[in-house]
Amino acid sequence: MKYKEIIKNKYKEVSKLMRKQVDEEDMVNNPPHYNTAGIECIDAIQAMTDIGYEYYLQGNIMKYLWRYRYKNGIQDLEKAQWYLNELIDVKENGNKEEDTD
Repeated sequence: MKYKEIIKNKYKEVSKLMRKQVDEEDMVNNPPHYNTAGIECIDAIQAMTDIGYEYYLQGNIMKYLWRYRYKNGIQDLEKAQWYLNELIDVKENGNKEEDTD
């Protein structure tokens, strides 16, 4: 097999694997674009907003409910549900930042 053919075949294999990985990623509960250098964006937002975290969650719930018909359909409803579950957890268990005081 010629060198160019080998590279072409390897490129196809890698592309196929990358597409499969993207398809398998959970874009609601753990989207990869919200994790940089091992820091989850939601954790950083919680740390930065302190007691305002509940309002942040409430705003995102409203945003995803507002746009689900026009943008991502069920995925946006699932995101709204994720934020609602997070808000319920915060109300039941307290804000993690508040617990450290």
